[in-house]
Amino acid sequence: MDPVKGTLIREGVESVVNPFDEYAIEEGVRLKERYGGEVIVVSMGPPQAKEALRQALAMGADKAVLLSDRAFAGSDTLATAYTLSLAIKKLGEIDLVICGKQATDGDTAQVGPGLAQRLGFRQLTYVCKVKEINSESKKIIVERLLDEGIQVVETTLPALMTVVKDINQPRLPNVISIRRAARTEIPIWGPQDLNGDQAKFGFDGSPTQVIRIFTPPPRAGGQILEGEVPEVVSKLLDALSSQQVISI
Repeated sequence: MDPVKGTLIREGVESVVNPFDEYAIEEGVRLKERYGGEVIVVSMGPPQAKEALRQALAMGADKAVLLSDRAFAGSDTLATAYTLSLAIKKLGEIDLVICGKQATDGDTAQVGPGLAQRLGFRQLTYVCKVKEINSESKKIIVERLLDEGIQVVETTLPALMTVVKDINQPRLPNVISIRRAARTEIPIWGPQDLNGDQAKFGFDGSPTQVIRIFTPPPRAGGQILEGEVPEVVSKLLDALSSQQVISI
């Protein structure tokens, strides 16, 4: 972590595909196989993120674009969604944007919905199944995984959906696909390619910032109560009562 800015230091660190995004890539490829179209993968990160994009290409994506520049460093979820939205608009007419439900480092689940808002797309979160896409009527029907069950939702395209791991099982690329991906040229776009507001990029364009970073103190050893169940229960009640956790 950067002790001054409170951001992750990504330079020189191996980049891998966010696990939830693997399901998003797989679903994009499956929808292409089912309905046709083209799958374009976009990522924002340091230069070594190209290797993660090559994994996406090996899985079946047609093209990949990397957004990489020092100006993008330190982006929070708002700045990230802004930058990604400019890249998607630059790609042209898009019917469906697919994201993993959240990143495994930040765990905010904010970029997908924020991106939909920036693009003006309908948003479908926590999608566990795409039931149907009608290219003529521009309609999509999906199932959303909620705490209380499954919700079926229909909306119009263009749309953005975030997917959960229940939606599919990502494929393992074969040798031919890996070799093809290794030879594919991946363009790198910077701020000058996106025609955005420079003040909204990166750390300076991020309204949320980490105030303090610290290592939690080591946990103290616990107390093990031994004996028969009635005896242990009595000891536990006495211990909780002495700590004023319960009143007996």
